Amino acid sequence: MNNIVYLVPAFGVVGLLYTAWRFSWVSNQPAGDANMQKLSGYIADGAIAFLKAEWKILAYFAIPTAVILGYLGTQEGTPENPIHSSPLIAVAFLIGALLSATAGYIGMKVATKANVRTAHAARTSLAKALEVSFTGGSVMGMGVAGLAVLGLGGLFILFYNHFAAGKPLTSDEMKTAIEVLAGFSLGAESIALFARVGGGIYTKAADVGADLVGKVEAGIPEDDVRNPATIADNVGDNVGDVAGMGADLFGSYVATILATMVLGQEIEVTDNYGGFSPVLLPMLIAGVGLLASLVSTFFVRIKDENSSVQNALNIGNWASIAITLVACYFLVTYLLPENMVLRGGIPFGAMDVFYAILVGLAVGTLMSMITEYYTAMGKRPVLSIIEKSGTGHATNIIGGLAVGMESTVLPILVLAAGIILSYKFAGLYGVSIAAAGMMATTAMQLAIDAFGPIADNAGGIAEMSQLPPEVRGRTDNLDAVGNTTAATGKGFAIASAALTSLALFAAFVGIAGITQIDIYKADVLAGLFVGGMIPFIFSALCISAVGKAAMEMVNEVRRQFREIPGIMEYKTEPEYEKCVAISTEASIKQMILPGAIALITPVLVGFTMGPEVLGGLLAGVTVSGVLMGIFQSNAGGAWDNAKKSFEKGVMIDGQMYFKKSEPHKASVTGDTVGDPFKDTSGPSMNILIKLMSIVSLVIAPYIAVKSAHTDLMSPVQEVPMMESTTMSAASVKLDNGTELNIAASGNPIEVGLIDFIRSDKAVDKTTWFDFDRLLFETGKSTLKPESQEQLKNVSEILKAYPAVNIKLGGYTDNTGDANANLKLSSDRAAAVETELVNMGIDNTRIDSEGYGDQYAVASNDTEEGRAKNRRISIRVTKK
Repeated sequence: MNNIVYLVPAFGVVGLLYTAWRFSWVSNQPAGDANMQKLSGYIADGAIAFLKAEWKILAYFAIPTAVILGYLGTQEGTPENPIHSSPLIAVAFLIGALLSATAGYIGMKVATKANVRTAHAARTSLAKALEVSFTGGSVMGMGVAGLAVLGLGGLFILFYNHFAAGKPLTSDEMKTAIEVLAGFSLGAESIALFARVGGGIYTKAADVGADLVGKVEAGIPEDDVRNPATIADNVGDNVGDVAGMGADLFGSYVATILATMVLGQEIEVTDNYGGFSPVLLPMLIAGVGLLASLVSTFFVRIKDENSSVQNALNIGNWASIAITLVACYFLVTYLLPENMVLRGGIPFGAMDVFYAILVGLAVGTLMSMITEYYTAMGKRPVLSIIEKSGTGHATNIIGGLAVGMESTVLPILVLAAGIILSYKFAGLYGVSIAAAGMMATTAMQLAIDAFGPIADNAGGIAEMSQLPPEVRGRTDNLDAVGNTTAATGKGFAIASAALTSLALFAAFVGIAGITQIDIYKADVLAGLFVGGMIPFIFSALCISAVGKAAMEMVNEVRRQFREIPGIMEYKTEPEYEKCVAISTEASIKQMILPGAIALITPVLVGFTMGPEVLGGLLAGVTVSGVLMGIFQSNAGGAWDNAKKSFEKGVMIDGQMYFKKSEPHKASVTGDTVGDPFKDTSGPSMNILIKLMSIVSLVIAPYIAVKSAHTDLMSPVQEVPMMESTTMSAASVKLDNGTELNIAASGNPIEVGLIDFIRSDKAVDKTTWFDFDRLLFETGKSTLKPESQEQLKNVSEILKAYPAVNIKLGGYTDNTGDANANLKLSSDRAAAVETELVNMGIDNTRIDSEGYGDQYAVASNDTEEGRAKNRRISIRVTKK
């Protein structure tokens, strides 16, 4: 490996330095009058109280889980099924969990500082308010990306030096390093799920309770200081849409990079980095994407009150994508050679990888654009909901559901096209690197996303502080854009989750030792259906939790209005802390069961039903979860902006309607239904599908079918010679009448191969046959002429049995450089494949791979043993 890897944690440090600088800038902005600061303090105290309660519960989960992982890391497996892990996986898990929680804390901390400062800045101008709110969002974006890049890059360097220093990429030691690194991703995603679900339950319980009693029953404005639930509502924006989203995208960022690294291990490549370039590339892409996002934050500016806030954010987003694309071109062409081969024999080059990255960036951009169309004010989908609000609450609900369902069509088609195109360029590695390309601009995406809750809180503080109407007008402008950016952020997250889950699925398949998911098998089909069901029960639990907590909130708000005199006359301050306590307690209790489903289900299915059934389960969860995530997030976002449209007035059937009108009340009902859709269950879908894939990847070595290294297996077993009436000592007659000349003594490959094909023995990954008459030029991949007879025999066997597919394995002894041996073994296996193709065998029936000096069948201490280890072998993969 090369010192270029040290750039990865350096990128992370740069991101964190930017975070500290901009955090300091936000902190130094004026925070308004004493009343504004008091209200902001309530929000900050409530957010911290929630996080402390949440972290206490998560500690009870994280520590026992780390102990279990540490124990599993001591297991070595069997010679047929080795396990490449270490007790250090527990440390990696805890570091991932800690950094995920820290990422959420950084976002929440800056958001609770930026909200009141944005409200005060709105007294001056819209431009200043945007500067403060977006800078607060950029602190979160850079903080999350910086922690992810620093943590993953730093741990990779640490584990490589500890386990595999100087070892080739395909070595068992490198497999251990990557498996232990997967614990980091598992920790990050586990905390992200609880943070997202818990924060989502909190924020929507408060929001629904505040809306139903405050706006609908009492007829007071949103965020009115007289509403006892308004502080809890504003706290919820921070713990759900900020801390929850921060932990969410931290986990996505890490999982995407890890999945690409795992698949990068399976690429045959000769480069200047000891074969490590496909593994280094995703980490470096994340690093340059972070720098591109950092530079692009300075493009988000507006000139005056009439400037478009949405356009300013779009310019920053487009700039980050363009800079990342250019940087990736130079990075890919610098790192990767022109000839690489992925498992399955898929050849590709450096430009193919770049095109896959381009596809990933295009998919992310299109997903954001489509989401913006379906959720933005003034667009057809939102206008259709407004129109249906004119005939009542029921038709508003119908309209929102229809928009949400319709909004799945284009994103799924874009995802499908992205998967097909990226796979065409570079196989499953292409799909994974496309996801890495999409996630490269996570820092900018998060900055834009976190801007929304900050603007929302600023509007709430402006309303509670009874600031002049023009101030609330500016914060409403920011808030309306924030609703759209929040929705586009969720669309981006679910798109990245879909591609990441596919990459994790591919990595799981390789480690678990399965080559296909056969839905003709009853248990696999059952697993597929159960997987498809999980997002529904998960959503039901989340939405039900919001409903229960909202009922408690409604009763408490009604009680305070009823029992505390003077609230409505501004004479008495409501008991805000009681509403905060209701949301905190409910969210902490209710987040446990949905989280347990995501963590426990893969373990139960994997250990009881096996890896193929678990693969079916993951396929069902991924497809169903992506659809549910898009549907719920977009429906909720469209309902929300339909409601907000009434603030400036809307026209329905030639008549204008405003707040407090009957159509507006219908829109409030729709928004209330959409709240848990868009902020609790919907955005949790992407963590659900990724977390289940990560859990499956971590347990894959323990549930693997016979041989955890599957296609990397040496020919340590041969099928014994079977009785055959058509064979003699010096010839073999095939079923099509062709007669082969073979060796009269020894154990010729032709006999074992034909007997295996004719037998009813199932294809497996441990049954190999050694060529006994193949000769190469010393140190080269050039076949000697005397090898042609046996190659011709094998080609005739394949012609006689056209249903048979094979894999060729090349091996060397341990003399000389390991990387050179790996290349030589690959070249020799490929040379045999080329000869068979030249003899008329379809190249789709043959796969080849070199393993260098791995999986020796004899001792390398003697020349006789070394000669046995220098071999080409065949395994039947289909018959």
